[in-house]
Amino acid sequence: MKRIAIIAIAILSALSLHAQMQQGIDAKRANMIQFFQYLQGIKDKEAVLKYITAMAYIENLYVDSVDTQKMTEASLRGMLEDMDPHSTYATPKEVKAFNEPLQGTFDGIGVQFNILEDTLVVIQPVINGPSEKVGIVAGDRIITVNDTAIAGVKMSKEEIMKRLRGPKGTNVKLGIIRSGIKDMLYFNVTRDKIPVKSIDAVYMIRPQIGYIRIGSFGATTHAEFVEGLKELKKKGMRDLIIDLEDNGGGYLQAAVDIANEFLAADELIVYTKGRVIQRQEFRAKGNGMMKEGRVVILTNEFTASAAEIVSGAIQDQDRGIIVGRRTFGKGLVQRPVDLPDGSMIRLTVAHYYTPSGRCIQKPYKKGEKEAYAHDLDNRFKHGEFTNADSIHFADSLRFETLKKQRPVYGGGGIMPDYFVPLDTTRYTTFHKQLAAKQIIINANLKYMDKNRAQFKKLYKTFDEFNEKYQVPESYLNSIFEEGKKKNIEPKDEKDKEKTLAYLRPQLKALIARDLWDLTEYFRVWNENSDIVNKALEVLETDAAH
Repeated sequence: MKRIAIIAIAILSALSLHAQMQQGIDAKRANMIQFFQYLQGIKDKEAVLKYITAMAYIENLYVDSVDTQKMTEASLRGMLEDMDPHSTYATPKEVKAFNEPLQGTFDGIGVQFNILEDTLVVIQPVINGPSEKVGIVAGDRIITVNDTAIAGVKMSKEEIMKRLRGPKGTNVKLGIIRSGIKDMLYFNVTRDKIPVKSIDAVYMIRPQIGYIRIGSFGATTHAEFVEGLKELKKKGMRDLIIDLEDNGGGYLQAAVDIANEFLAADELIVYTKGRVIQRQEFRAKGNGMMKEGRVVILTNEFTASAAEIVSGAIQDQDRGIIVGRRTFGKGLVQRPVDLPDGSMIRLTVAHYYTPSGRCIQKPYKKGEKEAYAHDLDNRFKHGEFTNADSIHFADSLRFETLKKQRPVYGGGGIMPDYFVPLDTTRYTTFHKQLAAKQIIINANLKYMDKNRAQFKKLYKTFDEFNEKYQVPESYLNSIFEEGKKKNIEPKDEKDKEKTLAYLRPQLKALIARDLWDLTEYFRVWNENSDIVNKALEVLETDAAH
């Protein structure tokens, strides 16, 4: 017990002080009790004492001064390195960066921007945000922040964001150059809460068929989703396509709330189970808005975690179908462990299981994070993205959906009901190189900077733009010329034509995004998506029967 007391005193001093300052006496007492419970559960207490002893001797006797904070962080990362791929340590700065997109808001000036030739160009001010309220418009170039130059000084994007963001209610002075105005304009902007939307697009993709694309699962996702459903129902929606392509997940509760909109009361959505963590079930309440009507969920190899929970629940409960490619296979439950200095350990404590009992997590070997990171590359090389027959499941991994007893398989990820191969011929190496060197995005910024005012006059609505606008050859040629300067050229004329077939809709979609929003981007782009078009085909074929 003496050794336990030594360990407790060494670690608890920081823990209890933090609890007292941040959470009050009751929370401090609760933390102490929980800490002692976990401490008693440590099998090899000698190992913990060994670590603390080594740290004490290093700090007090080592020949040079040591950074104890860095040593501690390095040892924490080392501990977690030999565990599963998703148990991680994050510094206070990393915790803030991780949480911000999921929390639904941040404090700032409220602009979407990009960097063009070392200068910040406003793509769009946030509607009713601080910048729009003082008169900042799309196309403005922010040159100075509080009289300090941020343009032409090779300042990093992170440093620029640091200067623009700040606590709600604080002021920042922006120096702006605007096309057509000789002198620099100055705006005093009062920072405010800026919403971070997790729903990328909501629109009627066909008569009676709605489309919602969810970018991630955050604190406001469910509320945004409900608003989207209301909007689409007013427009006559009966059936719905939910696009979860490239959705890396987020909050479990957000996924449960989304799935709840489609399922009957008491239907199982997901359950978790671990070595110590007992089985915990999440079930539908039966109060959802979309318990009738057909549902199609779109997935690909980057669909992960919370997005897989929704996909698995809809598939296993026979509430809808999955179209696309097998999902990532991230089914490990992380519990955040807040540390006294604001850092965090995200510790895996359980697995996610779909209603039929499938484990979402794909296989891995502890400590082999590099191999795990290359899993998608290996799946591509094995032909999984282009041929469904290359995916083989053992009979032991066979499960059945709960109502129709359709076969579904475990072993990692959610296999779609309708497989859509990746068309590797469409996205040419030439196009990849143009994108990688930021030639396409920079060309778009220049093109919009030059033509934005004209577009606003020509196209009063998106429908008018979508019907009439064609990407001019001069625009395309300017991109090819810029590529040529950097030794990026098509192999031959056929390669160029393939690239153009992909590049034209991409450029049109980018223009639509800059003139309106992401919904309009996807309204253009989705017409060229094999996965979206397959979903529409399935719905239309089913309706014909």
